This record gives sequence, C-alpha cells and structure tokens, in this order.
Amino acid sequence: MSTILDAIADLRAGRRSPVDVAKSVLTTGVAVGLLLLLLFPVYWIVTVALSRGTTLSSPGSLFGDPAAYTLDSFRWVLENESFRRGLLNSLIVVTVTVTVTLAFSIPGAYALSRREFFGRRKLLYGYILFTQVGAGLSIAVLIALYALFSGIGLTNNLLVLGLFYAAGAIPFNTWLLKTFMDNIPVSYEEAAIVDGASQWQVMREVILPLAKPGIAAVLVFAWTAGWNEFIVAQTLIHDPDLYPLSVELYGLIDDRRGTSWPQFAAFALLFALPVAIIYFLAQKQVESGLSFGGMEG
Repeated sequence: MSTILDAIADLRAGRRSPVDVAKSVLTTGVAVGLLLLLLFPVYWIVTVALSRGTTLSSPGSLFGDPAAYTLDSFRWVLENESFRRGLLNSLIVVTVTVTVTLAFSIPGAYALSRREFFGRRKLLYGYILFTQVGAGLSIAVLIALYALFSGIGLTNNLLVLGLFYAAGAIPFNTWLLKTFMDNIPVSYEEAAIVDGASQWQVMREVILPLAKPGIAAVLVFAWTAGWNEFIVAQTLIHDPDLYPLSVELYGLIDDRRGTSWPQFAAFALLFALPVAIIYFLAQKQVESGLSFGGMEG
C-alpha cells in the first residue's frame, strides 16, 4: 500500500512519468498473478481436505462456504493406524538419511575445501558429475538395485533404505557444503592453531559454528530426500508394516471402490507438514547457506 502511495506522490511531484508508473503497476500485477497461480494447487488441496464431499470438485469444496468446512478428514487420518505406523517408519528412514549424510558430508567437504591431495580435483568433478547424471540413470540404477538387494536379502529393511537415500544425497550435499566452507577465511583456523588448538578443536570450535548455515541447508536437503521419496521405497519395501508415509499415501488411491479425496488431501497435507516446519525453522540459516553456496535464486 505504501508503494502505491509513494508512486502516486512521485507522479504528482513529477519525479516519475506515467509510463514508469504504468510499467510498475503492470509488473506488480504479473508478479501477483503468478503468485496466485502457484498457490492455487495448495488452496485447492486445503479446501478439498476440509470439504464434506468425496471428489476433487465436490460442491462446497473449491470456492465453497468456509462455514461448511469440517476437520473430519484430518481426524480420520490422525486416528488411522497406517498413518501412525507410516510416520514412525518415515522418521526412522529420515533419521538414518540425515545422520549418515551429515557424518560423511561435513568431513568430506572440509577435506575438499582445505586439503590438497592426489586426485582431489578429479574427485570433485566426479561428485558434480554424479549429481548431474544420477537422475538420468535412475531407472537402470533402480532395476540393478532391486536385483542386488533381493539377491542378498536386504529388501524390507528401513535402515538399508535410509542408507540408500544417504548415498544419493552425499555427493550433492558435500559439494554444496564445500563451496560454503571455501568462503570461511583460512586465517581463522591459523589463529586457532597459533593459540594451541588441535585439528579436532579447530573443526569443532571454528569450522562447525561458522558452517552452521551450510549444515542447515544440507540437513533440509537430506531430510527432504529421505522423507519425500516414493519409487525406491515402493520397490524395496514389500511388508505393509514397514511402509513409509509416501507409500501409505499412494495406497489411499483405490480405483475399484473409489478414492476419498478429502482423506487423501488431509493425509497429503499432514505428510508435507514436517518438511514445511523443518524449512521454516531453518529458513534463515538455509537461505544464508544457499547464498554462500552459490545457489541463491
């Protein structure tokens, strides 16, 4: 509102021409339109979850009367045994994913950032190459992975699933954290060493505190990788008692008896809620980490 008033004041004072004001109004209108377009799917799924109908376009869902909305779908999800079981399984998987990713990414990033050793540059290029071509080989990797894991009896194992997600997340997150650590002045470490600090103390008291934003970004990326993934989980986990939430969500789609879309939408919103909470809690640190890591939008 203040921007509009400022524009009117500038127009009256002759500091801006009508064409400039028109351009500002047009670009602002386009930006607001794009924002509303991007947020519309979120609004739709929220209204469907709150509606009393059974389809995605039931009367009273999209643009319905808010007074007619109900929390029955959310209540059904929270009282559903498969949701609570899937939540526990997903937390186990994501805990393994985040822990292993951080355990390998932090020392790996520090070594690539601070140490010169044989093959360092080739290893770094290999990391970057893996992050770029890994997705293109996903189907071939998935088939080989299933044959390998089935042959040695490692299917139906949440620990193995978490380790697999961590293996996929480590290259990108190591590279991301390495670019962040490159911006930490070496003089800080040298000053600590002059004061008598050991290498471990330098890592614990200098590098880790200064690298918090980058570590927060890695935590969010690793959490997302372990929480949202569906295809590998569907392939490697066959026991319904071990399904993570992503597989349980897919199981709500029933072509024969019909899918209750309000329950599906409520399940999807509760499934996405932890990721949103983690991001908002670490938002400031993550944005700082991505900025130093060269990924700022």
